[in-house]
Amino acid sequence: MKKICISLLVLGLALALALALALPAAADTALVTASRTAAPGDPANVLRDPDALSLLVDEAGLLGAAEAVRLRDRLEKLSAKWKNDIVIVTVDSTGGSTPMDFADDWFDYNGYGRDARADITEGDGLLLLVSMDERDWWISTKGYSIYAFTDAGIEFLGKQLTSNGLSDGEYAKAFDDFADWCDRFFGKAAAGKPYDRGSLPKTSTDVALLFILAFGGGLLIALIVTGRMKKQLKTVRKKQAAADYVRPGSLQVAYANEQFLYRNVTRVRVETSSSGGGGGSSTHSSSSGSSHGGGGGKF
Repeated sequence: MKKICISLLVLGLALALALALALPAAADTALVTASRTAAPGDPANVLRDPDALSLLVDEAGLLGAAEAVRLRDRLEKLSAKWKNDIVIVTVDSTGGSTPMDFADDWFDYNGYGRDARADITEGDGLLLLVSMDERDWWISTKGYSIYAFTDAGIEFLGKQLTSNGLSDGEYAKAFDDFADWCDRFFGKAAAGKPYDRGSLPKTSTDVALLFILAFGGGLLIALIVTGRMKKQLKTVRKKQAAADYVRPGSLQVAYANEQFLYRNVTRVRVETSSSGGGGGSSTHSSSSGSSHGGGGGKF
C-alpha cells in the first residue's frame, strides 16, 4: 500500500512538472504567432475586436464568404491606417428613406467612428451604401472625411464604381476599387491637396483619350499644312543637278564666311491662377443633428 501511495505521489509530481513546463511554451508560441501576424507599427495591431461592429454589412448578399472576409480585412486595415472608419453597407431596400438619410443614420446610430477604436477621432469616416431595389448608391462622409472627399471627388468616385463593376453585377471588383480609391483620396488629403474640381485623378481611359486626341490633332494639322505647301509647289519641276537651280551669271562666290554676332530674346510673364473654383464639400445635418457631406446616384 505504501509503495502504491509513493508511486501516485511521484506520478502527480511528474504531471505537475510537465504542466508547468507546457504553460510557458504555449505562451511563447502565442507571442511568436502574434509577432508574425502583426509587426510593430502595423495597422493590424490596432484592429478592433472581430466581434465588434463590422465595417462590412452585406445584407443584400452580394459577396461570397471568402470575398467578404478578404474585403472586411482590407477595410479594417485601411480604417486603421487613415484613422477614419471606411464602411460598406448593402441592403435590399432603404424602405422608403432617401439614400442620403439612410446612409447618414446608419453611420450615426450604429456608432461608426465613435470610440470604436482608440486611434479614431469621434465621428471620422465614410459609408458607401448600395441599395439593390432602388439601384441607388450613396457615399456619406463625416468629420475629417468631409474634407478628404469633396463633392467633385465623390462624383468622380461614383463614376468609377458604376463603370467598373457595380452596374455589371461585379460587386467584389467594385468594392475592391472603392477601397483602392479611398486609400488614394486619404493620401491626397493628408498631403493637403484633396481631390477636387480641377485636380481630379487621371484614369487610364483619360490618358488614352488624351493621347488619341493629341496624336489625331497633330496628324490633322500636319496634313493641312503639308497640303497647302504642296499646292504652292505645282509650278516647280524637278532638276537633275544642283547647278541647274542657279541662274547663269547671277552668282559668283570667291570666298564665304559666317560669324554669329548677337541674339535678342524677349520674355513675357504669363499669369496663371492656382484656384480651380467651385470646389470643396457641401454639408447637411442628419436626423441626429450631425454634420455630413456626401453624394450619390443610380447604377
